[in-house]
Amino acid sequence: MDELIVPDQYPEWVPGQEILRGADDSWDGVSLRAFRYGALDVVLPPVRDYLIVAYQRGQVDMRRTLDGRVSHEQLSPGDVTLLTRAVETHWTWREPIDVAHLHLTHDFVQSVCRQMYDRDIADVRLRDELRADDPAVFRAVGIVAHEARANGPGAQLLVESVACQLAVHLLRRHTELTFREYHPDQGLPIALVRQVEEYVLTHLGRGIALQELADSVSLSRYHFARRFRQATGHNPHEFVMLKRIEKAQSLLRRTQAPLREIAADCGFTDQSHMTKQFRRRIGVTPGRFRADG
Repeated sequence: MDELIVPDQYPEWVPGQEILRGADDSWDGVSLRAFRYGALDVVLPPVRDYLIVAYQRGQVDMRRTLDGRVSHEQLSPGDVTLLTRAVETHWTWREPIDVAHLHLTHDFVQSVCRQMYDRDIADVRLRDELRADDPAVFRAVGIVAHEARANGPGAQLLVESVACQLAVHLLRRHTELTFREYHPDQGLPIALVRQVEEYVLTHLGRGIALQELADSVSLSRYHFARRFRQATGHNPHEFVMLKRIEKAQSLLRRTQAPLREIAADCGFTDQSHMTKQFRRRIGVTPGRFRADG
């Protein structure tokens, strides 16, 4: 498949005036753009994200072709269109409209889906709904758009919370899910990976032995290490180190605690050990990371 297009590339294929943009750099898994369009007849290549189009102004006679199927609807403010990821679509309309595009990334939706069902997901597909009769989706887009305009305190937390609730709503009402069948030779199932992660986070402030992790899911060290790497792409030691660094990053952003205290809280041998791991994996020292944040 050709490279999937990202939100900033949409105007190359669907030309219009951008009238609003969300804070993509600080929002995790969600982005927003709003556009003012004239009449258009365009082909949109396969897109990276799941897309919700919320109609803000103007009534439009919309035609969309997806997988050879033609949909035709009269759309007006308050309506929403759903578009799954990685499909090519053809859009035609003749009236001026204002719309908001809310994008949810594949990784974000997959993560919410795994938490909901506690199973590995093979695929999530939004149903082909040119006019989705769902005011809750329109309201969610409106909240994110408001935060994009205001950018007030707590905007990131609110947007990510709304995006999570929206993803749950979409997964319940507007998606087709395919679960991955579990085979022992394909690694640990997601529920056991999460169990290991919870154990690591609970005991992060001290040394964590491989045998402890294996015991937490009742496996031998050999079988645990092999299956854990198959499931996550990391060996257990790398995984623990990544969690130490993630916690250190959070503490560096949120607190002014001395570096030696942060190193101890995160289970590094000492401040020098934390600095070495930061340089290796983040590319900067903890002090520079804090200053740049």
